[in-house]
Amino acid sequence: MTKPLHLLSIGHSYVVSANRALAHAMQAAGNGRWRVTVAAPLYFQGQNDIRAVSLNCQLSEPCETIPLSAYLTGRVHLFAYGRRLRSVLHRRWDLVHCWEEPYVVAGAQAAWCCPDNTPFVFRSAQSLPKRYPPPFRQMERFVIDRAAGWICSGQTVAENLARRPGYSLRPSARIPLGVDVDRFQPDAAASATIRRQLGWAVDGPPVVGYIGRFVSAKGIEMLMRSLDAVKSPWRALFIGAGPLEPLMRAWADRHEDRVRICTQVLHDEVPGYANAMDMLCAPSQTMPFWREQFGRMLIEAFACGKPAIGSDSGEIPFVIGNTGKVVGEKDEAGWTQAIGELIDDNSLRQRLGAECRERAVREFQWSVIGRRHIDFFDSILDGAKPVA
Repeated sequence: MTKPLHLLSIGHSYVVSANRALAHAMQAAGNGRWRVTVAAPLYFQGQNDIRAVSLNCQLSEPCETIPLSAYLTGRVHLFAYGRRLRSVLHRRWDLVHCWEEPYVVAGAQAAWCCPDNTPFVFRSAQSLPKRYPPPFRQMERFVIDRAAGWICSGQTVAENLARRPGYSLRPSARIPLGVDVDRFQPDAAASATIRRQLGWAVDGPPVVGYIGRFVSAKGIEMLMRSLDAVKSPWRALFIGAGPLEPLMRAWADRHEDRVRICTQVLHDEVPGYANAMDMLCAPSQTMPFWREQFGRMLIEAFACGKPAIGSDSGEIPFVIGNTGKVVGEKDEAGWTQAIGELIDDNSLRQRLGAECRERAVREFQWSVIGRRHIDFFDSILDGAKPVA
């Protein structure tokens, strides 16, 4: 019997249990040919995260998870793994997959510690052209020169990176983020339960939903103004947290019982809340140093059979495709019209919702994403050459 190939997948995102679904999907897609091991920090604060996360692994998980100490985790560009990283990387791996940006300390650290004869593949989500200051510019160039290939999650990222020095010289794959289509699925009972918990009637005006950080970059203020102008009855459900919460609550007070703002929803509870929505809005705005790199909330809504309205910022139009509405990020009148059209047309919501669910199963479920990663890693090994 042929010995399995050994894959190490390392990244701070793996501290969140839901994100380890990628490693589990790669293990399943490897079908005995690949054995996947995860390396993740014991604790991660995050720069824009709502709350810090501690690593919590279950014995039933199909992949071994190696805990690593990590430092400065509140500064994503500067955080670094502890000294155990080097000894872990020097085990016998057939390929190392690094879910860290090439221009941050942790990404460069992983590339530096990885043995020269082990293929190294990193993932990037950088969708804007930037000129990094030293030493981040040098770190990015080092990782590119060291890498056997790279992965990105969307069209805008692929286009941006292809223009940066060295990227086009390495094999690459555009693989989106994934969603658990069993946890995120249409569920009328869950919708009814959440609406009752919110103090709403199960039947009533359509619920316009939002999931994400409460910050200006996410277009919260414009969404509130657009809702103000919608003539048809509506309810609005906001899931997340952030500095705009006081402003949002003041706005909600003017709308009496029509608005709910929920700041303590755990990720495991999101499927129920997504089902309580009739549509999801993603009004993200392009900022000088940020634009939407993918929009995981969109595919989670798709999996629940919910249509989306999104701005034309960053990757959102490519994620939505033909299964929703794309509106100019500054076009408030267009947003009011798009929301109103979905509120008024239940048959359109149902049709788009069914198309969204089908697309989530076809393109975004974890088994598909895991297979695409394994296929790319196989292609790297088939053509891998020692890195100078």
